[in-house]
Amino acid sequence: MGNCCSDTGGGMAAVGGTAGLSYNAAASSNDAVDWFLKSRGYLDVLFLVTVKNYFEKFCLIQSDPMLVVYMKARDGALVEVGRTEVVLNSLNPTWITKHIITYQFEVVQTLVFRIYDVDTPFHNVDVKMLKLDEQQFLGEATCTLSQIVTRKNRSLTLDLVRREETITSITEESNPSNRPKHCGKLTVHAEECINSKTTTELILRCSDLDCKDLFSRNDPFLVISKIVESGTHIPVCKTEVLKNETKPTWKSVFLNIQQVGSKDSPLIIECFNFNSNGKHDLIGKVQKSLADLEKLHSSGQGQNLFLPTAAGNNNHKILNSQLFVDKFSESVQYTFLDYLAGGFELNFMVAVDFTASNGNPRLPDSLHYLDPSGRPNAYQRAILEVGEVLQVYDSDKRFPAWGFGARPIDGPVSHCFNLNGSNSYCEVEGIPGIMMAYTSALHNVNLAGPTLFGPVISNAALIAGQSLANHGQKYFVLLIITDGVVTDLQETKDALVKASDLPLSILIIGVGGADFKEMEILDADKGERLESSTGRVASRDIVQFVPLKDVQNGEISVVQALLAELPSQFLTYMRTRDIQPST
Repeated sequence: MGNCCSDTGGGMAAVGGTAGLSYNAAASSNDAVDWFLKSRGYLDVLFLVTVKNYFEKFCLIQSDPMLVVYMKARDGALVEVGRTEVVLNSLNPTWITKHIITYQFEVVQTLVFRIYDVDTPFHNVDVKMLKLDEQQFLGEATCTLSQIVTRKNRSLTLDLVRREETITSITEESNPSNRPKHCGKLTVHAEECINSKTTTELILRCSDLDCKDLFSRNDPFLVISKIVESGTHIPVCKTEVLKNETKPTWKSVFLNIQQVGSKDSPLIIECFNFNSNGKHDLIGKVQKSLADLEKLHSSGQGQNLFLPTAAGNNNHKILNSQLFVDKFSESVQYTFLDYLAGGFELNFMVAVDFTASNGNPRLPDSLHYLDPSGRPNAYQRAILEVGEVLQVYDSDKRFPAWGFGARPIDGPVSHCFNLNGSNSYCEVEGIPGIMMAYTSALHNVNLAGPTLFGPVISNAALIAGQSLANHGQKYFVLLIITDGVVTDLQETKDALVKASDLPLSILIIGVGGADFKEMEILDADKGERLESSTGRVASRDIVQFVPLKDVQNGEISVVQALLAELPSQFLTYMRTRDIQPST
């Protein structure tokens, strides 16, 4: 087995890693569900593309069109994803070849679809061997992957654009001034590639376990593994360790069909006696599929464990110890994309730190300095990069925007003022509206302090609560950008604990050179779950904190680091409230 758990304390509490991962002493007991939720929006999407009303505008004869799909890399270069087959003699082709692209929530994935007229005498041409510069370019369309998956039917119709310099039809050559740019419509349809959304909950029990310790009873735990084609066992789930038990009943474990392959795929369930040195003793095992475990549950009977003998894997010693299935239930776990297709939206909010520690905005060393060259400062860059990702998921693109820690002209210090200067409403139009309001605020407030998060979190929670009361299909995301450590730590904790019951996540970016160690306590990934001054514990983790300096020079962008957990926070909220997407 090797080192299943790193230490006694961690091992006793551990519920092991998910499919494809090593054993993880910090993982959740709901392995399959946790894996499902923490997929972070990484879901394969399959494309079917059709073209309507296209070539008849430009061609006197029918074409042999082929589609090439590209994705833009971070440096702007186009990376080819794949090619379709060639459709012979068609003005309105529907391609059969489908392309699989992994959807990443935290990245803006720009797709480019280019159509070529293939000039070849062969009917069964290998499209991978075709040189594109030898084919006639017919047109292209561009969109982001998020624009497709946020559509209710996951279909998006795009305008095809034909570059003027490539137009060669007789009609256009006779009248160059009449060269149109748009040349038809291209429809892209996306489907989620997922084997099954069904998750099985199991409560497993063993009886009469052989004692492996000389002076005490066993500390047993189970490891469930799938068998791949090579015969290798890959762990997909593990129970907690129960101390001093010979008849253990473990807490529920969850298995997703996508993890194990199918309901009939063989699984190895091994029972081990925990040892703090990591060399755990095998007590016994069984080989059963999920379908077999369902039958065991229905019959109420147990299955005897066995141990391999020295003679080989085909020779087993049958033990008196038995495995029982006390619970077997199946449920559907919806994905993030299911909720988007069902009409749910993410509503973006932003709060900007205007405390004096940012420095005089008129001086170049200030974090709020507005560079005449147009180069964005740290606050502007954070708004642009996060907003670019989130705005697609908000249909009206009206974003609440606040400032805190400043003194409006002839007024007291405010810890939550409308960035647009209005006394009655806080929303602005789109990301450009946030940028304009931010610039205007810098000229109309005096930087002050201290740094308080409580008021802006409470305002965001109020909006989220009102939406919840009105049964809105909305989930809110508040971005707080700050240059310093919060000074109302307990009040902030109280506000966050209260907000943890609402459809709200909070993203915090730390800018500047401050030491943000104390801020990490707000992020449950880096510490204990938050507790309020009254002793109430947050129902879930809703905070993600990233210091800008930690990631700005690395391979991962600020946006990726900050938004990584948002889909899982969204799904955790929906699951705990039993909210299902409409179909």
